[in-house]
Amino acid sequence: MMMLLEIVLPIFVLIGLGYASAKKKWVSDEGLRGLSDFVFRLAMPCLIFNGATSPHQGGGATALAFFSGCLAAYALAMLVARFVLRMKLGEAGTFGLNAAFGNTAMIGIPLVLAFYGEAGLAQLLAIVGLHSLILLPIGTIVGEIAQSGRAPVLKILKSTLVSVAQNPIVIAVTLGFVVYQAQIPVPEAARRFLQMTGLAAAPTALFCLGATLVAFDARRDWPSALLCSALKLLCMPLLVWLVGRAIGLPPLQMAVALLAAAMPTGANAFFLSRRYNAGAERSGATVLLSTLLSVFTVAALTLMLQAG
Repeated sequence: MMMLLEIVLPIFVLIGLGYASAKKKWVSDEGLRGLSDFVFRLAMPCLIFNGATSPHQGGGATALAFFSGCLAAYALAMLVARFVLRMKLGEAGTFGLNAAFGNTAMIGIPLVLAFYGEAGLAQLLAIVGLHSLILLPIGTIVGEIAQSGRAPVLKILKSTLVSVAQNPIVIAVTLGFVVYQAQIPVPEAARRFLQMTGLAAAPTALFCLGATLVAFDARRDWPSALLCSALKLLCMPLLVWLVGRAIGLPPLQMAVALLAAAMPTGANAFFLSRRYNAGAERSGATVLLSTLLSVFTVAALTLMLQAG
């Protein structure tokens, strides 16, 4: 229990400090944007590239278990939204995305690193690299169908794929994979730069995440946001666990897949819902509520993993 507090508590304290700093204007909006750009464009890619090019086992089975459970959670949430909550297709699509798209980078990477080090990060990279590439195009297609073809689906899908391909995190994963598979040596000076810069990624990312939560409000749509948060934080990890058990996933890979599945809803789900004007308030409420609740659900999951 003490080990759990030593690892998990600082992560959520940093998120809280980021929230308080944005709320109280201790850091200017320009400063927060600069910190976010530093994390997204430099520090996190360095951390990921360093992990991807260090000796590690492949994460294919980990990604298989994760995305099988993830897509099942997406489908289940859409069915619940359509036939139980009686939402329109567009809102049901964003509800499903809220229940499946997790914050695997800004919270997942620091958490996995803290518990499982570079070996765990290597497994997580297979998930992080494909996360946006798989889920955001699906969300885009559903959004376009719901908009009755306001723009050609293939055109929007192409622009989405181009945007994802220009994502620095996706680029870092891809380049790391190519360098590692081609056995291209990374010079020692470059390795040290990657390590030094990467050290700043996790704490700064958590601080920036807390700052972004100020923009969300859970008061209006909290009942449906609470249901969606339950699907994301409880149902999706259960589905991933069932798939992992079925394919005989080893303990480390299972732990990483479950932690990734237990991450709260990522902000990209909110941005997509706002783009299609389909339940953006509910999506923002889910981002905030799931992040707050994940303090307890992630702590409970890590206790179970440590006990197991």
